[in-house]
Amino acid sequence: MFITFEGPEGSGKTTQTHLLAEHLRQQGYQVLLTREPGGTSIGDQIRAVLHDPANTNMHPWAEVLLYSASRAQLVAQTVRPALAAGKLVICDRFYDSTLAYQGYGRGLDLRALREVTRLATGGLTPDLTLYLDIPPDKGLARRLLGGEEWNRMDQEALAFHQRVRVGYLELAAQEPERWVVLDGAQPVEAVQREIQTVVESRLNVDR
Repeated sequence: MFITFEGPEGSGKTTQTHLLAEHLRQQGYQVLLTREPGGTSIGDQIRAVLHDPANTNMHPWAEVLLYSASRAQLVAQTVRPALAAGKLVICDRFYDSTLAYQGYGRGLDLRALREVTRLATGGLTPDLTLYLDIPPDKGLARRLLGGEEWNRMDQEALAFHQRVRVGYLELAAQEPERWVVLDGAQPVEAVQREIQTVVESRLNVDR
């Protein structure tokens, strides 16, 4: 099974991916935990360029193509081999981030973005996408309070992050069989319990 996590900045995705991976390993599953952008040596180099706050003049399509390059490397080098080996793959962000951030956030053409994504992934689609929803102002405040890395995307205007959230909710509504929307503003433990319930239910159905 290929499980992806999505959400605005400060939604708690990264924490929840690690907690879920550990829980599933304790249940006896082989789990690969990875992230976007990054997850490979090449992808991590691209991540550094994308997240560098100094790169404020990056063109939106340059941004898309860099994210897609990292994604293509991750899928070919890591995700597909792990799935072929029978592992559960958990990814902190995947192509839905591009549709939400560059499509809804930056206003780029969604049809073109989907085509670039198809080329980068070879058509790979997650089996389950868990979306942690949180109002952008609360999410950004959470990141600041947590002392997390403040990257180039974080410093975008609040209106940008609000458009991203709207985009995510529209994407979730378009594919309700794949997406599960969770309240990311809840305490960490409560969110994780909901995630475990959803994932274990899907795994039992697939057995």
